[in-house]
Amino acid sequence: MTIQWFPGHMAKARREVSEKIKYVDIVFELIDARLPLSSRNPMMDQIVQQKPRLILLNKGDLADKEQNQKWQHYFQEKGYHTLIINAQQNKGVNKIVPEAKKALKEKIERERSKGLKPRAIRAMCIGIPNVGKSTLMNRLVGKKIAQTGNKPGVTKGQQWLRSGTELELLDTPGILWPKFEDQEIGKKLALTGAIKDQLLHLDDLAIYGLSFFSRFYPERLVERYHLNEEETFLPPAELLMLISQKRGYRDDYDRASEMIIQEIRSSKLGPYTLDRWEELGAIDDES
Repeated sequence: MTIQWFPGHMAKARREVSEKIKYVDIVFELIDARLPLSSRNPMMDQIVQQKPRLILLNKGDLADKEQNQKWQHYFQEKGYHTLIINAQQNKGVNKIVPEAKKALKEKIERERSKGLKPRAIRAMCIGIPNVGKSTLMNRLVGKKIAQTGNKPGVTKGQQWLRSGTELELLDTPGILWPKFEDQEIGKKLALTGAIKDQLLHLDDLAIYGLSFFSRFYPERLVERYHLNEEETFLPPAELLMLISQKRGYRDDYDRASEMIIQEIRSSKLGPYTLDRWEELGAIDDES
């Protein structure tokens, strides 16, 4: 399964972001807590340059809590200010402005020493599709201004939004990168819904998801699909066929695959983290 998706509006958005980065004080980099590395655009450093950055691990409730803490520590060790949030449920969002002030402490003190009046922090919110940017923007602004949708590619323009007196936000569309050098990353993004399903082979994606859960959370498969422990060790394709039979889909593996993918995405199998801390050496794109 080869996955590529880089619509024209993403290329345009990338150019616009590069042009407008000079107008902001800080970048809010929103990533999926289930994919702390795979949901980071490798072009981000080139786009953001030397701007201060606050990394927001969104959808923290959907991810493995133990893995959350380890990944937060990882980014902090890299020198980034980092928060675990849940924009959908408004958890941790109130910590963003105080944390942004910490990241900009030297700049704020420098302006104060020059006698300049305090002004609102200007921030740009960046992230891949379906990572929750619009939901976060609406939370910060306090009303539904940014368009949201549970599918990638909803936000296509850029707009400035006001958040009280302390923050001005520049919304941006989700930007993927032109080519996934590692197809494993493409599969992870696809499984969490960052890529349109119409571009995918759902049976391959379901098999990938079952393989992951068999390896790291086999007890979830036992509970959800009424399997015995030995059945979780079946080859993933056979496991897909077995679950299809148990759910009454018979040989309709397309429907069974879609069901499994949706249940993974909606946390019916519980919280999970696809980028595993214990495999950091194999997936760390910054080492």
